[in-house]
Amino acid sequence: MFTIEHEFDATVVTLVDEGEAPLKEDVTVNIFDDCVTLEQYDSRRDEVTRITLSFSQLRDLEAALDLPEGSYRIRKAAP
Repeated sequence: MFTIEHEFDATVVTLVDEGEAPLKEDVTVNIFDDCVTLEQYDSRRDEVTRITLSFSQLRDLEAALDLPEGSYRIRKAAP
């Protein structure tokens, strides 16, 4: 399950873990004009962990989800 909310400076997507236990904490994705942040509560440290991705890194992650093991570089299409 996930939710989508549009706030003043970001679109916020929250990913809720569903299924069999043990479940993981929700992941919050904040989409800003210049980057994307992923946040998840870490109960062992009692704090939220944040990762910041550029749109280039996000594009590479999206491509990597459908590729086999290996090293890749995405090239821009020629005009």
